[in-house]
Amino acid sequence: MQAQEQSTIASFEAIQAPAKLELAPAKPELAPAKPELAPAKPELAPAKPTQAAAPELSIVIPCYNEEAILWGSVTELHQGLTQLGRTFEIIVSENGSKDDTRAIAEKLSRAFEQVRAITSDEPNYGKALRRGIEAARGKYVLCEEIDLCDLHFHVRALEILDADGADMVVGSKAHPQAKDERPMTRRAATMVINGLLRVLLGFRGTDTHGLKAFRRDHLQYTVSKCVVDKDLFASELVIRAQRYDVRVTEIPITIHEKRPPSIHLFKRVPNVLKNLARLVYVIRIANR
Repeated sequence: MQAQEQSTIASFEAIQAPAKLELAPAKPELAPAKPELAPAKPELAPAKPTQAAAPELSIVIPCYNEEAILWGSVTELHQGLTQLGRTFEIIVSENGSKDDTRAIAEKLSRAFEQVRAITSDEPNYGKALRRGIEAARGKYVLCEEIDLCDLHFHVRALEILDADGADMVVGSKAHPQAKDERPMTRRAATMVINGLLRVLLGFRGTDTHGLKAFRRDHLQYTVSKCVVDKDLFASELVIRAQRYDVRVTEIPITIHEKRPPSIHLFKRVPNVLKNLARLVYVIRIANR
């Protein structure tokens, strides 16, 4: 009987012993499961917000006391540019407005991710245009007027730039094929200033003000060399571009202003003459 009990115990121990050995391999089997979680962490990195790529087009619009037309003009331009199928930004360069232009510009920048608003306390068209150009990130920069926003000019100018037909395209309202519907006094003023620029500074063309499109990298140096502001910055930009052998071409535009000028024509004359004299000295005498 005792022998039988010992045999039974031995058999029971024999059965239990392997069971203990079978559990040992089960522990290492859990170890490989931990490293499998590691690759999952790097996958989260692309989900973090990154800086938006530079757009193809930068549209710069100086604005002063334009509360009446700013919202409608920019939203209409935004819609038209969207249909072109190119990436773009619209830079509203407000300068010293006494109405709600600044507030509207900032509201536009919140409403549309492509709109940027930059502001200045000084009413100065030339500085506002220059600051907008310097802030631009696009391959092409288009200088617009809030009362024009001519999408047809954009299309034609970009065709020329894309085909490498020029480095700068000027939309001329004094071109023989242009259609200028402004008041006679405004058209006469354009003729006078263009005549002075040709005689005094050797300007070769029909217009320096208004719409322009250019390759940003080709005009950065030219912009940096400009010395005047207000009404003659745009003229100096074109004249210096010609002097630096930048390829400049003109195309005719149709111009019909949406509202009277925000600054009266005759109030601008003293600043125009002052900056013209300075420009003649710098370019003709100092040769800078």
